[in-house]
Amino acid sequence: MTTSILITGCSTGIGRHCALALHQAGYMVIASCRRAEDVAELQELGLHCVQLDLNCSQSIRHGLAETFKITGGRLDILFNNAAYGQPGALEDLPTQALREQFETNLFGWHELTKAVIPLMLQQGSGKIVQNSSVLGLVAMKYRGAYNASKFALEGYTDTLRLELADTPVEVSLIEPGPIRSHFRENAKQKFEQYIDIANSRHLPSYQKTLDRLGKSAPTNKFTLSPEAVLHSLLHIINNDKPKPRYFVTQPTYLFGFLRRLLPTRWLDKLLVKSS
Repeated sequence: MTTSILITGCSTGIGRHCALALHQAGYMVIASCRRAEDVAELQELGLHCVQLDLNCSQSIRHGLAETFKITGGRLDILFNNAAYGQPGALEDLPTQALREQFETNLFGWHELTKAVIPLMLQQGSGKIVQNSSVLGLVAMKYRGAYNASKFALEGYTDTLRLELADTPVEVSLIEPGPIRSHFRENAKQKFEQYIDIANSRHLPSYQKTLDRLGKSAPTNKFTLSPEAVLHSLLHIINNDKPKPRYFVTQPTYLFGFLRRLLPTRWLDKLLVKSS
C-alpha cells in the first residue's frame, strides 16, 4: 500500500520542496496551500493538492475531507509545516498580531492534528511530524511572536508524544535553523503591516531588520536548502520508531548544545548579539 502523507504550507519553501520530492519518489502526497492559485499550480505539476487555510476551521475540515477522498479514507503521515514569522519587539506588537501568529503556527495545527488522531488510532498506525525551529529551543530579539509560537509547539508536541506513547501513533519534531525559502518576504510584509517602525525606540535595529528581510539571498552562512529538512522527513517516514527530535542545520545543533551547557545569563550574552 502506498504511503499517504498530507503536507501543509506547500506554496513555497520546505513544504513545496518536500511535496514535489516525495511525489517523485512514489509516495501518495497530498499537498495543501492557503491560496487557490497555488493549489492550481501544484495540480498542474501532477500533485494532489487541496486548499487548506489554517486560520479557518471550515477550510481545515473541507481540506481534510478532500484529502480523505484522495486517499480512500486513510492517512499515514501528517506533516504540519505551514507557518510564518511576525517580526517586531514585543513592546511594539499589537495583541491581534500575536493572535494571528498563534492561529497559523499553533491553533490550526492543533485542529488538524486533533482531527487525524482518531483515524490513525482506528487504522492502527500513523505518524505526526511537526516542523518547529531552532527558535523553539532558544529565543532571539525581535522574533518574540514566532519564538512564543514555536516554544508553545515544542511543549504541545512533547505532551502529545507522551499521551500517544501507548498507541501506534508516532510523534516527531523537526527543528531547522536557517533554510532557504520565502520566509523573509512573508515576515517583511507582516513587519510593515503591524509594527509602527518610525515611532519605535527600536528604529535603528528595525532598519537593519528591514535591510536583512529585503535581501534576495540569505545573509546567514549556515543557511541550507529545504533538502536538509526532506532528509529528516524521509528518516521519519522510513523508520518504525523515528526519533522524537531531528536537529537540522549547524545553528540548531550549536544552540541545542549551548542551552544545556551554559547558565542562562551566559547564553543571553550570545543570543542578544544574534541577528
